[in-house]
Amino acid sequence: MKRFFIITGFLALLVVVCVGIVGFNLFRDSAIKQFFATMKPPAATVSTVTVKPSEWTPGVEAIGTVNAVHGVDLTLETSGIVKDILFHANQKVAANAVLVQLDDAVEKADLSAQKAQAASDQAALARAIELQRRGVGTDATLDAARAAADASAAQVIKLQAVLDQKQLSAPFNGTVGIPKIDVGQYLAPGNAVVTIQDLDTMRVDFTVPEQQLPLLKIGQTVKLGGSLADLSFAGSIRGIDPKIDPASRLVSIRGEVANPEGKLTPGQFVQIRVELPQENNVISVPQTAVTTSLYGDYIFVVEPAKPAEGAAATPAKPDEQKAAAEKPAGDAAKPADAAKPATDAAKPADAAAKPADKAADGAKPADAAQQPALVISQVFVKLGRRNNGMVEITQGLKDGDQIVTAGQNRLFNGMSVAVDNTIDPSKSANKQVQQQ
Repeated sequence: MKRFFIITGFLALLVVVCVGIVGFNLFRDSAIKQFFATMKPPAATVSTVTVKPSEWTPGVEAIGTVNAVHGVDLTLETSGIVKDILFHANQKVAANAVLVQLDDAVEKADLSAQKAQAASDQAALARAIELQRRGVGTDATLDAARAAADASAAQVIKLQAVLDQKQLSAPFNGTVGIPKIDVGQYLAPGNAVVTIQDLDTMRVDFTVPEQQLPLLKIGQTVKLGGSLADLSFAGSIRGIDPKIDPASRLVSIRGEVANPEGKLTPGQFVQIRVELPQENNVISVPQTAVTTSLYGDYIFVVEPAKPAEGAAATPAKPDEQKAAAEKPAGDAAKPADAAKPATDAAKPADAAAKPADKAADGAKPADAAQQPALVISQVFVKLGRRNNGMVEITQGLKDGDQIVTAGQNRLFNGMSVAVDNTIDPSKSANKQVQQQ
């Protein structure tokens, strides 16, 4: 019997322990769920700017290729052996300067022989003229002598031209490139010898859609560079093709730009922007403020959080505390009036008023803590033109809106945020360090 009670008590204790463990686990899970359900996420730190109308300089953007205004690949008109190369790479040469000399010994000999024959024919013509003057010679003899003299002179000119073809001369002032030939090499007509480019003035060729053609005209300012953020060269439009390509619906444009320092190179790829007249009162924001999704483009707008329903009664608490502090002071003054003079009775009232003042001072931090928190609202917008890191907003924002420009990767609609504008994402880190 004693053993039975021991076993029964042990089983009862075991059941109580098991029930306690299960109850504790259920209580813990419930407390964890309630904690996470009521936990308020911390405010995310963001950078903001205030939307306001500004001046806007529209433009037509394109990509193009730079070429020299004067630039060709030089070739020879005749064949021959290279005798001498009279230039070196990247040398600046003047117009008509001899660059390459071919072997011209045979042509010089032929020219000398023909000059002798021309001199002989010219002397024969002089004799025929003298005989004709004396009445001894015939007209046929004079005509034959004159024809022979003219033919010899023309042959001299021809051989001189053939001799000149053995030289390659610069057609204009410019800079020559790397020679593509060597001394002693046999050249055939048409073989490329060297390129020459006039780098002082460059031209840029680009195309724009036909819809933008009415915006362009001769003389408009053209800016170009390696990227849209660095348009360091300026020129003007010199030509607009009067025909639109029916296959691509693009129109060809040509501009000219000065290149005194030689930073532009023929064949270089450039970004181009044609400046249009300036516009005023255009709402534009940094491109970093715009987020693109499958549902459209949107921007986070920062605005004060709406107060809760019971928050209206909160500001009355400090006044109630002050009234409660003043009421005991008034009650304490009544016994004092009966026992002491009126002057002495004022002292407890003054002393009782001091805690009330302290209570009013303690209400100031509470008022500061009750300032409305900032939340974000997701606003879908319609985008317009882009220029220099800014994008035009045609619909969705108004003057005075405070928008998020950085830190919006983990934001969602209605989330609490804290504004920190010490870092401007529109500027590089080096510039911000220098300003600090």
